[in-house]
Amino acid sequence: MKKMILVILYILLTITGLVLMKLGGNTGSILIENMSFSFTMNFISLIGFISYILSFLLFTNIVVKFDLSYIMPITSGLIQVLTLLSGFFIFNEVISTKGIIGASLVICGIIVMNIKVKKENDKIQSDAVKQN
Repeated sequence: MKKMILVILYILLTITGLVLMKLGGNTGSILIENMSFSFTMNFISLIGFISYILSFLLFTNIVVKFDLSYIMPITSGLIQVLTLLSGFFIFNEVISTKGIIGASLVICGIIVMNIKVKKENDKIQSDAVKQN
């Protein structure tokens, strides 16, 4: 349960970061001059940037706790679908037919991956019971 909360928090921080950076409309500016470094960004973009960095740090923890071949497709797929929906609802972006089909396929893939994992876990548990 704790691992799933980390995944949900990771996805929310990622989406929040992306949305806020777009809302801020500012990629920031970097200035290196006379041995000094400055970085400027508006407040909304900065909060988005911080959210995105926090999501990355959280993901490094998640990768250790899950099989990479399982968690990466699921999280990236959910982030793609949620980003598509965020664009539609927050920024009034148009979702094409291809976008709807693609998002539907991603969701189907996530469902299939989870059914597969559940069956594999059941098999492992039944094999363990047989051995005892």
